Amino acid sequence: MDIAKAKQQVRDTIEAYLARDEHGEPLLAPSQQRPIFLVGAPGIGKTAIMAQIADELGLGLVSYSMTHHTRQSALGLPVIVRREYGGREYDASEYTMSEIIASVYDCMRESGREQGILFLDEINCVSETLYPSMLQFLQFKTFGRHAVPEGWIVVTAGNPPEYNRSVHEFDVVTLDRVKRVAVEPDYAAWRAYAADKGVHPAVLTFLDVKKDRFYVMESTLDGKAFVTARGWDDLSDMIGAYERLGKSVDRELVAHYVQNERVAGEFAAYYELFGKYRDDYRVDDILAGAAPEGVVERAREAPFDERLSLVGLLLDALDGEHRAIMGRVDVLTAVRDDLRGVRAAVDAGAEVRAALDEVMARRERDRAALAASGGSSAARRRQAADERALLEEVAREAAPGAGEGAGAFARVEAAFAARADLAPAAAAAEARLAAAFAFLEEAFGDAQEMLVFVTELTQRTPSARFIAQFGSPSYYGHNQPMILSDRQRRLREMVEELDV
Repeated sequence: MDIAKAKQQVRDTIEAYLARDEHGEPLLAPSQQRPIFLVGAPGIGKTAIMAQIADELGLGLVSYSMTHHTRQSALGLPVIVRREYGGREYDASEYTMSEIIASVYDCMRESGREQGILFLDEINCVSETLYPSMLQFLQFKTFGRHAVPEGWIVVTAGNPPEYNRSVHEFDVVTLDRVKRVAVEPDYAAWRAYAADKGVHPAVLTFLDVKKDRFYVMESTLDGKAFVTARGWDDLSDMIGAYERLGKSVDRELVAHYVQNERVAGEFAAYYELFGKYRDDYRVDDILAGAAPEGVVERAREAPFDERLSLVGLLLDALDGEHRAIMGRVDVLTAVRDDLRGVRAAVDAGAEVRAALDEVMARRERDRAALAASGGSSAARRRQAADERALLEEVAREAAPGAGEGAGAFARVEAAFAARADLAPAAAAAEARLAAAFAFLEEAFGDAQEMLVFVTELTQRTPSARFIAQFGSPSYYGHNQPMILSDRQRRLREMVEELDV
């Protein structure tokens, strides 16, 4: 299955393992909760989906690559203890706490999360001395005498033997005690994630045209030449950083992430063309409704990959605006809920400043817990920082003369309201979206380029949320005919299949 389906399988399994009945008992006894074993080619996103699931479910995450562990670090160090057996004392060996199990307890203490995921990567590539203990762990979820705490779900991952010569093939006895989920590289599944994340448009449009370059694994005289989903993702992030710093993206940089000489050369050449399209078409002018003279004609006569690149450039610019506005909406919503709690405290007799300080102290505790949980995304941590910054702004503005009662809280409300009006930003973003539609309609009509543009807006979460919350006549005007056209096409297909 693809990585998106695998993620859903893992998430559903974790939720089932954590579920309780009306008596507080697990729906599945711990002995029935098989460790999940994700097996698939390297770099397809197995590790990434675990962080996403932990973040979405509010769970802690402790992650280890098992190739870095020895028997001692996994099981603990042996110590000699005195034991009494049959009325006589003997020296016996015992093990200190496993580093891995200790990390789970550390995460619980620092994050305050009693439930979580213990993710062990490259589980089938451990050393010969550790291998028997790993088989025991998969069967009993213990390292030595130390068990994984209740409420923590074991998820493992590994590569098939064709990708790693150090793989130990699990026997039937072991495989019969794990939930094996096989994952295959799939561009369509990765692209949905990539568009939602905001992967660089040059990467997306290049792979849209050359899908067979998404995942490559070739044997050469110099070893493996490969391209993975992880490589494209990391390259996208680095390109974004380089562009922001005004640095040049060249073939050498691409080759650091796309470790196949042929594909790296193709993408480096395409990225250079992509930059030329950005300069030539002047996307900001198009979105301002002032497309330069001759640009419409050039777009109309351009080859398909150039037209697709132009659509990607427009989408990227709009996605950035929609992402920023909806991020602000999330921050305002969270702070509004905090201020409702402040209002309740003030109504109960608390001083405004004291109530605000308590909220900000809780925010700081939550921030520390997020950092310690191991599963929170960078975006979620940035949002938490923005929420705290907004609260501090409101508190500073409302602080002079702050006392008790509704009158004092009115200053807090006014300070928040002054920062909560997103109508001007939303109107400006809709105007730019309308300009993009007008340009594409003039250049291509309702051809394939328009279909790609509308489909991408629908599938990208920030854009879809923006349109749903603030409305967009330009989007609705182009989306409805395409929905009708799609329905008509399906009806025709159904009629043609009828045996009259």
